[in-house]
Amino acid sequence: MRSPVRPLNDWTHIVTHSRRLIPLFAGLTSLVAVPAVADTVYTSPGGATFTPYGHLNFGITSFDDGEDETSQFTGSSTSTSRLGFRLSQQFGEDELTFRFETSIGFASSDDFSQTSEPDDFDWGRSNLRHVDLIYETSRFGTFYLGQGSMASDGIGQFDSSGTSLATSVGIGDVAGGFELRDTTGALSGIEIGDAFDAFDGTRAGRIRYDTPEFNGFTLSIAAGENLVRENNDDEFYDIAFSYEGDIGTTEVSAGIGYAVRERPGSEDREDTFGSVAVKLQSGLNFAFSTGDRNTGGDYIYAKVGYETDWFDVGSTALSLDYFSGSDAVSDGDDAESFGIGVVQDFDRQDIEAYFGYRDYSYSDTSGTQYQDASSYIIGARWSF
Repeated sequence: MRSPVRPLNDWTHIVTHSRRLIPLFAGLTSLVAVPAVADTVYTSPGGATFTPYGHLNFGITSFDDGEDETSQFTGSSTSTSRLGFRLSQQFGEDELTFRFETSIGFASSDDFSQTSEPDDFDWGRSNLRHVDLIYETSRFGTFYLGQGSMASDGIGQFDSSGTSLATSVGIGDVAGGFELRDTTGALSGIEIGDAFDAFDGTRAGRIRYDTPEFNGFTLSIAAGENLVRENNDDEFYDIAFSYEGDIGTTEVSAGIGYAVRERPGSEDREDTFGSVAVKLQSGLNFAFSTGDRNTGGDYIYAKVGYETDWFDVGSTALSLDYFSGSDAVSDGDDAESFGIGVVQDFDRQDIEAYFGYRDYSYSDTSGTQYQDASSYIIGARWSF
C-alpha cells in the first residue's frame, strides 16, 4: 500500500522542518512587487572599482520514489545562493581583478534524502567558490591564480534555453541525494546523483590560462589541487576548447573538455565531455551534451526549448529534455530521464521564477528491479 511519509498537502510538516528558510523564501517572492536595486559599482579616486553581487535562490523540492513522497523548502543546487565582489584596477589596456565569491551555506536540494535532512544552515570553507586574482591582458590572454573555475568548468553545460534553473544536464542538482527503491519497497542505496551523473569541470586552487579570443574561439588550460576540503590531496589538470559567437542571426556556444583527477590511493579519473547550444532568432533553441569517464560511465543529453515575450514583465522560456546514461554505478546499468522546464523572468525585479519536473527510470544486471521515480522543483532566484 502506498503511504507517503511527506505528502504534498502536509504543509505542517514542511513548515515545521523549514522555519529558517520560510522567511527568506517569502522575502524573495515578495520582491516581485518592487523594483530591483540598480547594479552598484564603487569607484575610488585612483580608478579602482568595487562591484558587489549575488543572488538568493530558494524553492520547494519534492521527490517521489514510487512509494514515499518527500517535500521540503530548500536552496537550489543548480545555482546556490551566493555573495561576492570584484575589485578591479586598470593598468593601461590591461586589468587586474581580485574576486571573492562564496555560497551562503543554506541546505540545498541535493543534500536531502529519504533518510537524512541536513542543517538549514552550515557554512564551511568548502563553500568558497572564488578567491583568486585575474589578470586580463589586451594581447596575451587571461591569467588566473587561486581558488576558482578550472579550464573546463561549464564546458559540458552550454545551454541557451533559459530554463537551466528548472532542468539541465546536471540531473543530480535537484534530487541527487535520494535513493531509488526496488520493487520490494526497499531502498537500494543507489542515489540519483550517481546513477544519472554528468561530467563537467570543477573548481580548485589552480593556475589557469586562457588564450586571447580569436573569432569566438578560446583555448584554456589549468592545473590545481583541492584546497577547500580537508584531508583531500586530489590534483586536477584540464584543457578546454570553446566557441561563443553568432553565425548570422543564430547564437552558438560550444566546447569540448578533457579533465584528469589524480586521486592518491585510487585510479586516476579521466573525463572527456562536451556540449553545444544553438538559439535561433525565433527563440527556438537546442542543446546537446555528452561525456565519457575512463573509470565507468557515459551519457548523452538533449534539450529543445522555446523562449518568447508573452508577457510584459519579461521573457518566458519552455523546454523538454532527455538524458540517457550507462555504466555509471555498475557495468551494464542504464539510466533514462525526461524533464520539463518553465522559467518566467521578471526583468524589473531581477527575478526568475521556475518550475521543473523530471522522471527517472533505472535498470542494471543484478536481477533487482527498480521502481520509477519522479521529482519537481518550484522556486525563484533574485539576483542583485
